[in-house]
Amino acid sequence: MPRGGYDASCLDRLLQTERLEYIDRDDGVGARRQQVLDALDWTGRIFRNHEKFAAIALDLVADVPDPRILELGAGHGGLSRQLLHDHPSARVTVSDVDRVSVDALSAGELGIHPRAQVRELDATAIDAADGSFDLAVFALSFHHLPPTQASRVFAEGTRVADTLLIIDLPRPPAPLHLLRLATMLPAAPFIPFIHDGVISSLRSYSPSALRSLALHADRNIEIELRSGLTLPQIVIARRG
Repeated sequence: MPRGGYDASCLDRLLQTERLEYIDRDDGVGARRQQVLDALDWTGRIFRNHEKFAAIALDLVADVPDPRILELGAGHGGLSRQLLHDHPSARVTVSDVDRVSVDALSAGELGIHPRAQVRELDATAIDAADGSFDLAVFALSFHHLPPTQASRVFAEGTRVADTLLIIDLPRPPAPLHLLRLATMLPAAPFIPFIHDGVISSLRSYSPSALRSLALHADRNIEIELRSGLTLPQIVIARRG
């Protein structure tokens, strides 16, 4: 399936890639990978994305006294730290599929936080029982997955949690997408964060594609989409 969905235009179908970002690679790009992770955490703090994403997540469990939250693809752990800071009784399982990231999270403040547990988990095959969590959150990582695996996130996230929240990059209409890429490409060979940003943009899913992925995962999954041209794309998924 094209990243723009089955109804994507010919131009939109060209604006995609299977090339890996530094953050997805383990072939000797460790320093660049860490630069990208550090930049993601820095931008999350400076532009208050951690706070904004945590507010969206906590609003979905506002009626739960002591919510059990699973963060998938936690990376640097900035969102999990914010969730624990903003909710006095939330219990957060901080997870990533990458062993290096899990070790780094375990060695930091999340590894000793009394309401946090750090685990190595695959978002496409979550090692947890049905209904283990009130909320599963997958922020700014969904686009890393090809369609088959992305669909599995819908199936697994809504299996282990009452609600699955996906926050990811928007996929603008093809002409605007070209313009955005044109502003980023000159710096991409020199700045790892922008290099990964270009690839992320080409791998982001459209609302149409997200609906198809959820439908393929399970016809009983109902999704609510909130998106904008420049704002993060918000997906709220639950089983009907």
